[in-house]
Amino acid sequence: MNIAYLMNTFPLTSTTFIRREIEAHERRGMKIHRYAVRKWDGALVDPLDIADVDRTHYILSGNAVGLVKAFFRELIGNPRGLMKALGPWWSLLKAARGGVVRHVAYLMEACYFRQRAETDHIDHVHVHFLTNSTAVAMLARIMGGPTYSSTVHGPDELVDAPLLDFPAKIEHASFIAAITHFCKSQLIRFSSIAMGEKIKIVHCGLNLEDFEATPPPDNQTFVCVGRLCPQKGQAQIPAAAAALKDEFPDLKIILVGDGESRPEIEAEIARCGVADQVIIKGWMANAQVRETVKNARAFLLPTFAEGLPVVIMEALALGRPVISTYIAGIPELVDEGCGWIIPAGDSVALTEAMGAALAASPDELAALGREGRARVEERHDVDKEAEKLGNLFVDVVKRHRL
Repeated sequence: MNIAYLMNTFPLTSTTFIRREIEAHERRGMKIHRYAVRKWDGALVDPLDIADVDRTHYILSGNAVGLVKAFFRELIGNPRGLMKALGPWWSLLKAARGGVVRHVAYLMEACYFRQRAETDHIDHVHVHFLTNSTAVAMLARIMGGPTYSSTVHGPDELVDAPLLDFPAKIEHASFIAAITHFCKSQLIRFSSIAMGEKIKIVHCGLNLEDFEATPPPDNQTFVCVGRLCPQKGQAQIPAAAAALKDEFPDLKIILVGDGESRPEIEAEIARCGVADQVIIKGWMANAQVRETVKNARAFLLPTFAEGLPVVIMEALALGRPVISTYIAGIPELVDEGCGWIIPAGDSVALTEAMGAALAASPDELAALGREGRARVEERHDVDKEAEKLGNLFVDVVKRHRL
């Protein structure tokens, strides 16, 4: 059985969870073909991400002529399939309220991908995020290509759902995987209750062998990992550090990541006078991130918009309590049993939670860390979750071959 993974941009610094899932399938003996619409134009820092570039077949990047040729091959060789795809293509365009050139590109990419999938003998395609890559998989399927499924995460795709024609993408899919119950509820909201049976809960997972749980060190260090952007709420952190630094003179907050909010965060650091306390490190390789989190007392993510952040799972797997917010799927994993969960945007609650974490005894922190590790082992083992997903692939392929 040949399974394709079709991504929009791959690899990039925030798609480690997809690579782990693919590797878990491969450990089970499944053949995975990697496809992506485009290459990332940023700098990769993790060696495993860098290695994946050479294993990924790119549909758009450096292939404009190939897309044009693929369209005319489809027009000549599969006119009925192409005509069948035009109605759903028009539905996508109407839902998006414009972007004709972009949607023409999706159709051409679908032609190319259908032909490539036929050449590679692909039995089923899996996509992450119900965005343009799922549109390509859907159109390719309607033209006679392989069946497809998609994993939905949020937050962006759920925010943009009215523009992404969720009903069509869910209807034509063999199944949809939602990473949380909250995510499933939103998919039903944007499609129909009749689609509920098609939506399966499959969590994001970790390779737990890479995450050694240890007792938190008795220091005053927090780590926050993620793209520096408005959704993650890191701009709140300098004011909280200013409120706590006199009581906790060794306070350090390490921000791992980069992004469009960096100038705003740097301005807040300067305004609050906490340059010694709040330090932006930029992106790191995964092994460096793990070591940085292990050297912290607790993990911090005061986010405004999420699905369920993989970095929270990683921190809990390392035995670190987590401070985060009542957003989307986070309360399905984090509560007072493994950390502190607060209302998003509440700067007072953020400061109080950080103060409580700083005042907690080593035994209290260790107990929170043990509970967090146990939850991740139960719900977010990548091999267990990949097995669930792989069994769904097998069922789809069997049904399709009947």
